[in-house]
Amino acid sequence: MEFSYKGALLTMAAANFPQLVDFYRQLLQQDPNPYLSEKYAEFQLQSLRLGIFQPRADRRGEFAASTPSSLSLCLEVSNLKAAIAHLQSLGWPPPGEILQASHGREIYAYDPEGNRLILHEE
Repeated sequence: MEFSYKGALLTMAAANFPQLVDFYRQLLQQDPNPYLSEKYAEFQLQSLRLGIFQPRADRRGEFAASTPSSLSLCLEVSNLKAAIAHLQSLGWPPPGEILQASHGREIYAYDPEGNRLILHEE
């Protein structure tokens, strides 16, 4: 039997669920759908769904933040300076400088839970 899949979903455990959902609501300029208060929020990106969930109390230790994380959420943007300004307006400015990577310009930023974001412009 051949393996196949229909889509992909990236999920993040949140220690402070309301803060993280609000951050992504503002960053992505959309409301989560579906949204279950204090439990789960999902944002539809162009080709990826981003789910944020509140781990059950008996499972929180398994999702404790490990810094630094090897996982990054890379968002391709059409205007890197505008994306940086947007993060700054949210109160989460990127801590470093714009980098010139082999595939274009990018900058690292972090969400309120410390998850790395890579804003990338070709």
